[in-house]
Amino acid sequence: MGLFILRRLGVMILTAICLTFIVFWLTNLFPKLEVLAKTQGNFRMSDEAVVSYLDNRGYMQALPVKYGQWLGVVPGYVIEGSDGEVRAKCERNAAPTEDTPTFCGVIQGDWGFSTVAKEDVANVLPTRLGNTGKLMFWVLVVMVPGALIIGVLAGMREGSRTDRSLSTVSIIATATPEYVSGVILIALFATPLFGMQYFKGTATSAMDDITFGNFFLPVMTIAIYGMGYIARMTRASMTEVMTAQYVRTARLKGVSFPNIVMKHALRNALIAPFTVIMLQVPWLLNGVVIVETLFNYKGFGWELVRAASNNDIEMLLGVSVISVIVVLMTQLISDIGYVFLNPRIRIS
Repeated sequence: MGLFILRRLGVMILTAICLTFIVFWLTNLFPKLEVLAKTQGNFRMSDEAVVSYLDNRGYMQALPVKYGQWLGVVPGYVIEGSDGEVRAKCERNAAPTEDTPTFCGVIQGDWGFSTVAKEDVANVLPTRLGNTGKLMFWVLVVMVPGALIIGVLAGMREGSRTDRSLSTVSIIATATPEYVSGVILIALFATPLFGMQYFKGTATSAMDDITFGNFFLPVMTIAIYGMGYIARMTRASMTEVMTAQYVRTARLKGVSFPNIVMKHALRNALIAPFTVIMLQVPWLLNGVVIVETLFNYKGFGWELVRAASNNDIEMLLGVSVISVIVVLMTQLISDIGYVFLNPRIRIS
């Protein structure tokens, strides 16, 4: 098991380096850098002035060098610009001092400066992650038990009326995008139809702060979609297990149906849904972009949209690092959990 984890960690690190390099390359294409220069400098800058601005601040260096500096494995630049000023990366383009560190990248905890939030990326992301983490927690609390119950009930008796009804509900939930279900929920709860008028006016104007209604609706919007997918996987797994030979043997021996389900079928039926549930975690972190934007919920996805809309390169890079880490860690946990849940798997 220890060797397996070490190998997986090695693959994860290599994958993280490759993915972050691709994102770094995309965010450092010249058209994006040109927009950055004009946004931070002057929109009327000439092409020569743009190149000078970027060159004075280290953006015109070779891509591997810039990536190494951002990562923190290559010494930060110290450049004497065409305007006569000396700028150092590790001093946020100010003049270097005796205390200026040589390395200042992600490894050292310096994630850069957000040109939109006007503060360090490392100070902004924890708050956004905390908001999304709270949202994810309640989504999982609602989504996972509900999906497993629906899937198990549907799969216990394949072809029954209960199976057909719950399967239809699951398919409809999976086929309904979040922005559709979100708008429907807003329309329902924006009116005093049920005596719960959480929103007044338009949906956008009603989401300036996070109230109970604002928080409840995003949770349900995300949970409904994910619940349908997990329920379908659980139903398929439960159906397969209920037709297994050992279940038939238990029936022939007179074991009651509830005991067959609870003691023999349920654990094996949860192996496949466990992997699906773990894969939902990175989707919840990055796939809530639409929901957080729709409900003006200032979380991780909301920050991603703001950074992309305003060409906030450092924030985009920080978001990409977090996304890669979350995806790879959930994959590792999924693999380890699958080994423990399935006794037939042995690691030599």
